[in-house]
Amino acid sequence: MPAPRDYLIDMDGVLISGGGMIPGADGFLARLRQRAAKHLILTNNSRYTPGDLAHRLRGLGLEVPAECIFTSAMATARFLQAQRPNGTAFVIGESGLTWALYNVGYVITDRQPDYVVLGEAASYTLESFTQAVRLIGAGARFIATNPDPNGPGEGGIVPACGAVAALIEKASGVSPLFVGKPNPLMMRMALNYLGAHSENTTMIGDRMDTDVIAGVQSGMETILVLSGVTRRDDVARFPYQPTHIAESVAEIEP
Repeated sequence: MPAPRDYLIDMDGVLISGGGMIPGADGFLARLRQRAAKHLILTNNSRYTPGDLAHRLRGLGLEVPAECIFTSAMATARFLQAQRPNGTAFVIGESGLTWALYNVGYVITDRQPDYVVLGEAASYTLESFTQAVRLIGAGARFIATNPDPNGPGEGGIVPACGAVAALIEKASGVSPLFVGKPNPLMMRMALNYLGAHSENTTMIGDRMDTDVIAGVQSGMETILVLSGVTRRDDVARFPYQPTHIAESVAEIEP
């Protein structure tokens, strides 16, 4: 039997949806473990630590160790560590982002920070936006964890990091660097974290505009699952195409 491929797997819309497990996701993860296939759960959501997410997934019936989860907050922290080791940042976000920054030796401050770092949050304040705009105007570099304009919330969609970044960009006149998907930077960091190579890695996701394009631009095989936001009729309008399309991960044999 040939060696199994490695997998980068989006979380929302692929393994879970609407506060529950997507049917068959547990079986897919079990098949990965049975074949000893290296895999990493990849998420643009920067609100939670890997431990938080592992606990949440366990409660939904999915056994995923924290070390098998890689977030846009972790990618952002690693990028900043490489750019300016032991720097300082003014942060708009939650524990997943502050945890990642502390782990690479960053100090969080509102006094002449090297960076303004924006992530996902359950609630944002006008005061924090105003402070971010003023710090950027004073010379702080503007980084955002992910470009998603909205995401799922109780009762419907809610504004996400990309929408808030647009507000700060409009007020400050400075565009952010987005580290998360579809930036190939996050994909390369995830591959390095996993110890994998793009030629032998498959990206599985439910979004053409983040998951599939990120995989394509990083030289990976891609599988689009239709258990999330993308419908089969949507696929043809994109100038790039997934390698395969599946109804859900329940159909995928590693």
